[in-house]
Amino acid sequence: MPGFFQRVRSVISPNARLQLAFAQMDGNERHLGFPVVAKAAQRGDIEAQYRVGRAYLDGNGVPPSRTMAAQWLERAAQSGKIEAQAALAALYLTGAGAGHGETAAAGLFAEALPGEPDFTQAVRWAKPAAEAGSADAQALLGYVMTSGPESIRDLPAADEWYRRSAQGGCAQGSLGYGLALLRVATTEDGRKLGASEIAKAAAANLPLGLYLYGVMTEAGTGVERDPAAAAQLYRQAAERGVRQGQARWGLVLMEGRGVDRDPVNGESWLRRAALAGDPEAAALVGDLYAKGGDLPPNYAEAAAWFHRAAEQGHSGAARALGMLYLTGAGVSRDSNEAARWLRIAGEKGDKSSQADLANIAMSGGGNPDDRVRTREWFEAAATSGDLVAAFNFGVCLAEGVGVDRDDAKAAQWLRRAADGVVNAQYWYGRMLAEGRGVDADLHEGRTWMQRAADAGMTDAQVAVAEMMVNGRGGPRDHAAAQGFFQAAADKNHVGAQFAMGAMLGGGHDIPIDRVAAQGWFIKAAEKGHPYALLMLGRYLARGLAGQTDLTQARVLLEHARKAGVVEAEKDLAALPAPAIQSDPVPQPQPQEQIVAAQ
Repeated sequence: MPGFFQRVRSVISPNARLQLAFAQMDGNERHLGFPVVAKAAQRGDIEAQYRVGRAYLDGNGVPPSRTMAAQWLERAAQSGKIEAQAALAALYLTGAGAGHGETAAAGLFAEALPGEPDFTQAVRWAKPAAEAGSADAQALLGYVMTSGPESIRDLPAADEWYRRSAQGGCAQGSLGYGLALLRVATTEDGRKLGASEIAKAAAANLPLGLYLYGVMTEAGTGVERDPAAAAQLYRQAAERGVRQGQARWGLVLMEGRGVDRDPVNGESWLRRAALAGDPEAAALVGDLYAKGGDLPPNYAEAAAWFHRAAEQGHSGAARALGMLYLTGAGVSRDSNEAARWLRIAGEKGDKSSQADLANIAMSGGGNPDDRVRTREWFEAAATSGDLVAAFNFGVCLAEGVGVDRDDAKAAQWLRRAADGVVNAQYWYGRMLAEGRGVDADLHEGRTWMQRAADAGMTDAQVAVAEMMVNGRGGPRDHAAAQGFFQAAADKNHVGAQFAMGAMLGGGHDIPIDRVAAQGWFIKAAEKGHPYALLMLGRYLARGLAGQTDLTQARVLLEHARKAGVVEAEKDLAALPAPAIQSDPVPQPQPQEQIVAAQ
């Protein structure tokens, strides 16, 4: 508050009166100071013009108005007021309006909502202020040269402006200079130097500085790793509205990293970040609902959050949403909608989504271009050395997906992928066994398929077991075949379950166990396997496992016959005809009972 003598002098001296008004605006008497400062500004006093502009910008003694702020700041800036130039540059950078040459700022700034940033005008006003030593303007100029249009960008110049700003004690300058140092750091000393500048921005409570220093502290980049300290930095950034900080703070609360685990508040912060537009947070919330925790999964809620994240370009969320549409979990099952989201994820390079989209396209879903699109993705990645893509490209060639079928070329790509991809080993083995695109070689085909079977691929286990039973491509080995069939049957492969029943039922070089055989036939029959129905019917008709049930046998054999198993006809004919029971002759009730019944 102005002192007594300052008030006395202001009565005598107009300059002292203006200085008193400045002091009043800086204190709690803004309503007294502003009219005096405004009159001085109209008379052309540069400092007064700047003060009036700041007052409108900050709502200091007057209602805030970006339009009025711009008018008065530009007047002061044109007269060389450094602080006004820096403030005006910041207004242009925040999208307050677009400048037009040397004209006054009046009419250039939309009052309701900021427009697009005007980087050219921001540079016009920031540069003279920066050259005159304004640390704020230097940081602003560094930002424009780092993040502005390509025609303005100049990273070396930006780094130098950030350095000068940081030396001038500007927190924003330290933040920019720290990021510049980290961008080129190749040694631990370089990372430490960058971290020290980020630490200055954090110490000044710059929200983004708090967040970034938290990231570095959590990872131990240029600073000692400290999860607890990182968590508190995330909390401070979150409380200051940094959405990435809100997401990180929510995640550390969910997982208990450096703090006590608190899933309820963790989810709340993740939601806040997601609603603020953080796609990673939205994806994490969707994942929480998809996986479930203390409560069962809520796929409808998961779909809503995945949709929010996917619309903002999150490829993982797009894939998750596509899979929900593909399976009908939480949303209506829709292969075309699934294809749309998998297509989006695939275009961002998600390989699993590309493969899933290819499968949808092969089954007739998606749009007509998806078969070509997925083949092009696989071909490009395969050419660059990706073995999984080489396998997928080989399948496209073998099945004619998005390209004319070419077995010879397919075999070449599958052989290349087989060195590291289990599925490719199985496919290449099949092509060798069938003589597709290569000379038939049962022995080599069996060898490749057995590699896939040994790695646990179910279809390969069944295929190799069948070759071992029949002695195709190598010696008969019923014991090894049983092992592969067993492994596949345990994974609910219905063909392997039937094969287990057939092998244990006799006629193979393994011990007979018809009780176990019947158990496997039951498992396969429950899944509708036609020959399992036949064999189970025979077992029950003949009591092969110690249990006879002619009625159930007839039912099973009828199902087998309807499924197209011709042999079931003879088995049905061999069954004894079912006994025909005559309906009992109804006996009349006594009259009084009939009356009572009525």
